[in-house]
Amino acid sequence: MNNTHLILSQVSKHYGAQKAVNTVDLTLQAGECVGLAGHNGAGKSTIMKLILGLIRPDSGSVSLFGENLSGSLKTADIRRQIGYLPETVALHPSLTGKETLDFYAKLKGTDLAHNHALLERVGIAQSANKRVGAYSKGMRQRLALAQALLGEPKLLLLDEPTTGLDPASRQMFYQIINELKQQGSTILLSTHALAELDGHADRIIVMKNGHKVADGNMRELHIQSGLPIHIQVTFQSDKSLPVHWQSISGSLQYTTECAEYEKMARLHELGSLDNVAQLDIHTPTLDEMYAEFLKREDV
Repeated sequence: MNNTHLILSQVSKHYGAQKAVNTVDLTLQAGECVGLAGHNGAGKSTIMKLILGLIRPDSGSVSLFGENLSGSLKTADIRRQIGYLPETVALHPSLTGKETLDFYAKLKGTDLAHNHALLERVGIAQSANKRVGAYSKGMRQRLALAQALLGEPKLLLLDEPTTGLDPASRQMFYQIINELKQQGSTILLSTHALAELDGHADRIIVMKNGHKVADGNMRELHIQSGLPIHIQVTFQSDKSLPVHWQSISGSLQYTTECAEYEKMARLHELGSLDNVAQLDIHTPTLDEMYAEFLKREDV
């Protein structure tokens, strides 16, 4: 069985002189949640459109579930295995939630009998017979998510999916994402809320000016960013440390910066923890790493 759900190979898409996507390689495996980060115009939406088949690459290839889309006779069948949640959700205000989901189910050719369970899953079954025009922004986002889940898709493309969701709803959303991963679905999630991805995304891809500038899990991104770890320690009694530890105002507090691979060696230099009153380790956040990648001028 092929566990590779999506492959972009040397994909480029140009609009005149603008290179929206420039020789991008991307592989997504079954049961993987991958975050897609980048500034406006970085190429995130173009990648989504290429996968959906709304546009074709100028060069390179897009393969879904082992089929090259440009030459496949099964394109329609393949696309039924994709769920898509756009950034801007446009739902007809005069339809009820149930009618909206039934409409999309008929378009996708899925069984309407499963729709109520889907509305329950996203937490709006009690409002199924209310008109969408009376829904809050968060309720509309939940309904749009239910639409994306129709037919148990193998690949989910989610563009800013937690927009308008309160903290409880975001928790519900990521619980669904985790369940989908356990079932073998692949999720590509584009978001500006980078802090949300920590603990939920298996990998994070950073785009800049159409190029992929970083790709990896949190530890791998930290190494790629080159940002240091900050360690601060307070001792209960005097302690002699190597010169790369700086004393803070002659107190029993010391601080140091080091690379990720040096962290354990620095901690071993502290000796017995019996003499340690407090220890703080600051690892760069995803926001800090993201900002570092975007500052680089090589792309």
